[in-house]
Amino acid sequence: QVQLVESGGGLVQPGGSLRLSCSVSGITFSIYNSGWYRQAPGKQREMVATITSGSSTNYADSVKGRFTISRDNARNKGYLQMNSLKPEDTAVYSCTARFAFSHGDAYEYWGQGTQVTVSS
Repeated sequence: QVQLVESGGGLVQPGGSLRLSCSVSGITFSIYNSGWYRQAPGKQREMVATITSGSSTNYADSVKGRFTISRDNARNKGYLQMNSLKPEDTAVYSCTARFAFSHGDAYEYWGQGTQVTVSS
């Protein structure tokens, strides 16, 4: 059974930091691309950051320079370090793992999400 479990969310003041973790089980995480997405109330889900199996990274413009995505394949974990948090970063953050075959099919798994609230 594949499981992705996020942790590390919570309430933080503007300008503060949080580190989200994604614990992965049931798959060979090292061969999967991974990412963090967020969804705020009344808004569509958006990509925050992605990291390939080879550790190439990509960030949404809104978080560049503030957030850092990383992974520890030996521990089957993904991370999102969030610094200089703003109220507009408030959302449910979910991690994902995706493996795409050359013929187009893909395996994709999502966690249940963790709430991040940035407020004074």
